[in-house]
Amino acid sequence: MNRAYRLAISGALTAGLVAGGAAGAFAATPAPAKAVATQKAAAKPAPKPALTAQASTKTVKAWQEFRVTGKATGIKPGTTVALQQQKGTKWTTLPAKVTVNKNATYSMRVKLGIKGKNNLRVAGGGAVSAPFTVTVR
Repeated sequence: MNRAYRLAISGALTAGLVAGGAAGAFAATPAPAKAVATQKAAAKPAPKPALTAQASTKTVKAWQEFRVTGKATGIKPGTTVALQQQKGTKWTTLPAKVTVNKNATYSMRVKLGIKGKNNLRVAGGGAVSAPFTVTVR
């Protein structure tokens, strides 16, 4: 370490101790640039899990097959998502399940037999889609 550098550091420490104690001395020295960059990168939050869902049709005959497709945001590929049906105030998971693909999308084939309006949604990976309706005639 050269003499000029040692004198500059001791001068900064002395000035810091005179001005505000030991805490002031260390606060006066700047943080390394690499540590600041790491703190900024670590502060960035992960995207909140979210799902979209839509049916290929709004009306079907009983037991007629249709598709439910959507996009997954903030959910890892390979995560299972399942179709849910509203019964009263509760949501029941149906046996229609698929995994999210590497493009962050999914597509499942569905058959419903309960006639009337069916409120449906997709859930998985800590997210739930907005409800949508399919009418069975």
